[in-house]
Amino acid sequence: MECISIFDMLKIGVGPSSSHTLGPWRAAERWLAELKRNGLFDQITSVTVNMYGSLSLTGKGHATDYAVMLGLSGADPEYTPIEDIHPLVQYVKDNQTLKLGNEKKIIFDPDVNIIFHRKFLPFHANGLKFEAQLTSGIKKSKTYYSIGGGFVVVEERKNAKKKKDAFNAFPFPVQKGTELLAFCEQEEKKISEIVLENERSLRTDSEIDKEIKRIWDTMLECMYTGCHTEGKLPGGLNVKRRAYDIHKGLKGNLSYENPEEWLMTIRQTEVKFRQILQWVSCFALSVNEVNAALGRVVTAPTNGSAGVIPSVLMYYMVIENHGGTMEHIKQFLLVAGEIGSLFKKGATISAAMGGCQAEIGVSSAMAAGALTELLGGTPEQVLMAAEIAMEHHLGLTCDPIGGLVQIPCIERNSMGAIKAIHAAELALGSDPKEAKVPFDKVVQTMWETAKDMSSKYKETSEGGLAVGVYLSDC
Repeated sequence: MECISIFDMLKIGVGPSSSHTLGPWRAAERWLAELKRNGLFDQITSVTVNMYGSLSLTGKGHATDYAVMLGLSGADPEYTPIEDIHPLVQYVKDNQTLKLGNEKKIIFDPDVNIIFHRKFLPFHANGLKFEAQLTSGIKKSKTYYSIGGGFVVVEERKNAKKKKDAFNAFPFPVQKGTELLAFCEQEEKKISEIVLENERSLRTDSEIDKEIKRIWDTMLECMYTGCHTEGKLPGGLNVKRRAYDIHKGLKGNLSYENPEEWLMTIRQTEVKFRQILQWVSCFALSVNEVNAALGRVVTAPTNGSAGVIPSVLMYYMVIENHGGTMEHIKQFLLVAGEIGSLFKKGATISAAMGGCQAEIGVSSAMAAGALTELLGGTPEQVLMAAEIAMEHHLGLTCDPIGGLVQIPCIERNSMGAIKAIHAAELALGSDPKEAKVPFDKVVQTMWETAKDMSSKYKETSEGGLAVGVYLSDC
């Protein structure tokens, strides 16, 4: 089994999709890097990108064409300023020229050099093939698969042994929930403590803390941006941003200057049940509105489900524990990342493979388990909460209208967040020994459900709301 760090599950990137935007972007970067290693980069005269399956069917709505242009141009999804993205893409469109790797200009017409094929490649629903014409007349091509959460693989998986060796080097290699609980009992540790020991085999404590802070800062900034931006989302559906108005009604006249002060200010607001629901929904909506507008988010475990974990963590920080610190944030993200990795190992986090249960369902399970540990739950209760959250997302379809990560995707994040909090409370009030559905069984069931699900409901926009609601209705 491959090594999966929590930083594999929680990646910083650009919206609107980890599988359709971040993955293809990273694939373009990898392909250029490989051509450079092989001494072929300077010989490239033209490039063609072929999209297959789900990347083709919903690629335009997910900005997959933007992603490959940006990746081929040498832009980085973690660090390129958001305000530079549209000008970079517009330059390629207007000039039909692409600066490959930000080094070498080639003729590139997106309408000609990016080809969308409806057929699916056998290995995975999200396939893309890069082709380069060289000065010698030879063509060099490579096919990549974006398997969800920003993960990119090739069919032969040359790095599989390296990742397996890293996994075996973990002091506590975990493939299933039962193994995780066994280590917790054996070591008398919380889940977060077991996960931290594994992370220490990959990074120093200072590196871990620095990266966790960077992830949290990105989440907080994303919520802040979403709550302070009004208007309509791009894409043609004319979806009105709602986080702005909800936030305006909740915050009152309290003032602040930055995201950190904003968090402290929210702690002063009224928190009756309705207000709590509104705050959690506001946080979740804000993230996914930013995501839909090609903003910077943290895949958790995907972009389409990026709002669930930040909103539940923010709920803890502003409602449950006004003394919450970076240590609590670290604990939360360690547990969340581990639960997400268990779903990736045992099932999928790709909506193109498993429908929305693989995105919102997994993110809700991650958040539920993480919140449970912060609220004092045992390792058994943590996995019970994760199981409850997933159990009530089983069969959830992926049916974005117009191929855009907007309807019903944005609202689903608020529902997933509320379910996560509810699942945590149910688990905390229950005896795990009485549970009828083990965590590993719900992972297995989710995967079996995914395999049985019609392809119409797997991020193809060929079924569900995607065909039940016409663009003209919007």
